[in-house]
Amino acid sequence: MKKLQNILILTALLVAASCTKQPMATIEGVITEANEKTLYLDFLGVTKASVCDSAKLDANGSFRFQVPAPECFDFYRLRIGKEMIYLSVDSTETLRVDAALPTMSIAYNVEGSEDNLMLKKLVHKQSELQSNVLKVSRNAGAEIGTASQRIDTLVANYKKEVRMEYIYPDPGKPYAYFALFQRLGGVHIFDPNLTRDDIRCFAAVATNMDLFYPEAERTRNIKGIALNGMKNIRPAQPIDLSALQDKIVETSIIDIALPDIDGATRRLTDLKGKVVMLDFTVYGHEQSAARIIILRELYKKYADEGLEIYQVSLDSNEHFWKTAADNIPWVCVRDSEAPYNQAANLYGVRELPTYFLINRANELVKRDTAVKDLEAEIQQLLKE
Repeated sequence: MKKLQNILILTALLVAASCTKQPMATIEGVITEANEKTLYLDFLGVTKASVCDSAKLDANGSFRFQVPAPECFDFYRLRIGKEMIYLSVDSTETLRVDAALPTMSIAYNVEGSEDNLMLKKLVHKQSELQSNVLKVSRNAGAEIGTASQRIDTLVANYKKEVRMEYIYPDPGKPYAYFALFQRLGGVHIFDPNLTRDDIRCFAAVATNMDLFYPEAERTRNIKGIALNGMKNIRPAQPIDLSALQDKIVETSIIDIALPDIDGATRRLTDLKGKVVMLDFTVYGHEQSAARIIILRELYKKYADEGLEIYQVSLDSNEHFWKTAADNIPWVCVRDSEAPYNQAANLYGVRELPTYFLINRANELVKRDTAVKDLEAEIQQLLKE
């Protein structure tokens, strides 16, 4: 009798353990031509990415990861070096991924989820946009204005296509959410602080997620973004200049001392000895992605020769600015009074974007309206 009782107790404990075990999803497959390479599995959270698993591949290239089945849907990234595959997980499904280096990012197969097939198409579409934009920016030369217009057209066409094919047909899908957070040159393609069309996209996805996943962190995040976007589209207010005269120092430029995304104060005059492009911009502006791409090319070319960019953000949403600027290689600061930035007013900024060129002696040389060829002007200042 005692033996029978022990068996019943043990059985009850095993049943209880199996009932409380967290359900898991599986990501498995084969990546060939990657012998001795380490494959990382990154979890893409609401605010940052983090490594959650890894595997050293052998000649066969097979791998298998298990991740918790989420309350909503989650996003993961398979990564070897700069080659990445993005995946969504929303249940205890098994995803099968087959690929080969060095074309893992674009030439892969995924099985087990229709949502991931759509996500793959979306990622490839964004990659094509990035490639086309880079072609335009690298051939910009003196025609920076024309190049920006061409890039704006590419981005506008991309957004229209994504809205109609990936967001509006079923706003509750993982790929609809993913589309809203894609970037171009470090800047979000869709921005709820910019246009009502973009706000409608965020609102559509947020409404659907609130219906199916009301307690999920992603739902709270996207609802907050949509609501903030609605509040931030507002008419401009007059700017009071009287309190700013103490910012003018004994130099030929007006000094600016503002915090960067880490909270460190960065002074414009501390860059004496470098050729500086002082740039006033809004990351949420529809032209921002195009300009950032072009500026990246210039910075990559001339930073080692002494070029620095001191970029003043006029974005009203601090969180959006920090997210958008987190991988910008130059100095990027923001005024807490954005979008009514008073330093910009002292520099006579009446439209955005606007930039100025400053020589190594901290002297203001030209503003954008007097620049015919930006790259040629930078080259000349670097020689002086």
